[in-house]
Amino acid sequence: MSTAAHPDTPPAAHPEAVFAASWLELRAAADRAARAAQLEERLSDWLRSRPPQPPRALRIVDLGTGSGANPVHLASRLPGPQQWTLIDHDAGLLARALATCTSLRSAGGEVVAAQTLHCDLQLPASAFAHADLVCASALLDLVDAPWLERFAASCATAGCAVLVTLSVDGHWRFAGTPPTPPGVAAEQTDDDFVRAAFNAHQRRDKGLGPALGPDAAAALAACLRAHGFTVDCAPSPWQLALGDPAQARLARALVDGWRDAASAQCPDAHARIAAWHARCVAERLHPGVVLEVGHLDVLGLPAGRASRAGSGP
Repeated sequence: MSTAAHPDTPPAAHPEAVFAASWLELRAAADRAARAAQLEERLSDWLRSRPPQPPRALRIVDLGTGSGANPVHLASRLPGPQQWTLIDHDAGLLARALATCTSLRSAGGEVVAAQTLHCDLQLPASAFAHADLVCASALLDLVDAPWLERFAASCATAGCAVLVTLSVDGHWRFAGTPPTPPGVAAEQTDDDFVRAAFNAHQRRDKGLGPALGPDAAAALAACLRAHGFTVDCAPSPWQLALGDPAQARLARALVDGWRDAASAQCPDAHARIAAWHARCVAERLHPGVVLEVGHLDVLGLPAGRASRAGSGP
């Protein structure tokens, strides 16, 4: 069962917080392969430990749902039945996510129901009031520190679990590149320069205050611990084997994006960044090379949740 909510249209999103469906499709396979399965297993065990009365569906809120990657991946790995609330500022992506959910089933084969909420991330404190789980994927780097604090406080009040996956950590490297003659030291310096410029660009305001960018996952973990959560973090890096055409396309899109963002952040270094990009394309984007892009998954389990399980209407 799938339903759509139609509140007032949210304000237009910041251009750097808008992601095309084509980009979400391009990264989907890498995301699935990278997720930290051990955190999902621990979350599933915790959800199964809820007292059985009163019987009801798990209530799951997915922030920035995009085309529905979280329910597609998690529904069959979590107990059921499940009721998902999918939240996004993009009505077109929400419609796609809702349609996708019609065929999903839980780990036990139970029906997965879904509804959508068309709004931005400036949510009221009550947004998670009766949730069992709040999740998000590839979202956290857009928000600022006060947003994270409000988020952690709201989840603590609700007594819900938190699973935030695939948050960039600011690191990437090429493995398996052929030995490079003497210029390797300078090339490594250029890698560091471009990486630092890109990470600084990630910290720009994306419509929610100065973004935390690659610091976001660690900041979330600290906020959740401060609110009494037991927190586990696990790396979830993309491992892009460039001999695979789909993964090579993703790698090329990343290298192009790093060039563009670094140039926007450091326009005076445009020539240096362009030369770095040309070397990457010529010398690195080849079969036999693996591009590793760092991400971090964060699971927070609240203290004393068992006594609250089943509360709410």
